[in-house]
Amino acid sequence: MSKLEIIEETNDYIVVNKSAGLITEKSLYENITVENQVFNHLIKSKRKPYVGVIHRLDRVTSGVLIFAKKKSSLVTFNSLFSSRKVQKTYLAIVKNKPTKTKGHLINFLVKNNLEKRADIVQSKSKNTLDCRLSYKVIDQNDFGYLLEIQPKTGRFHQIRAQLAHIGLPILGDEKYGSDQNYLPLAVCLHAWKITYKDSNSEAMHTFEAPLPNNKFWKFKSI
Repeated sequence: MSKLEIIEETNDYIVVNKSAGLITEKSLYENITVENQVFNHLIKSKRKPYVGVIHRLDRVTSGVLIFAKKKSSLVTFNSLFSSRKVQKTYLAIVKNKPTKTKGHLINFLVKNNLEKRADIVQSKSKNTLDCRLSYKVIDQNDFGYLLEIQPKTGRFHQIRAQLAHIGLPILGDEKYGSDQNYLPLAVCLHAWKITYKDSNSEAMHTFEAPLPNNKFWKFKSI
């Protein structure tokens, strides 16, 4: 498994580029997680480092992850995320050509715990969650079309499920209907950027994760 790739580190937080194939949080059932990697990095300079998990990415997804190095930082970031003051931007590769070059998807989602997936349903009920995202096609290569995606809600598997619902399963995502091979324990979904406004200085901060270094992600525009 690849080494920890650090995007930025301060006294308050550390931002990393998560490798696909790893889960975010430490677990009794996993030898290596991103949280473990961050802890092992921090313990080199601090005897009892604090690692606060602010948000998560699916195992199969790569990209930007922020961890707090102080409890106060965890509280600050949790507030930003819960109040939806953080904008996430993802990139996805889909095999099929989108019928529209850009769009806004609004759906009802049900978490299917038995199959560990999200299902899009036609009507709202007590079990559904609203999910919304916008997308646009920004490039293409021999493997498919590159979409830039901005989720407006933070639902379980929502990008994967919503794109599959309109006939655009993410490349390598067999769970949602892709018939294309990709890397083990990975799909072509990358958490590319996170942008937020600093509550103290009002300055805008953006963290950007380099794309996976393989042939699928070779595009002229990025």
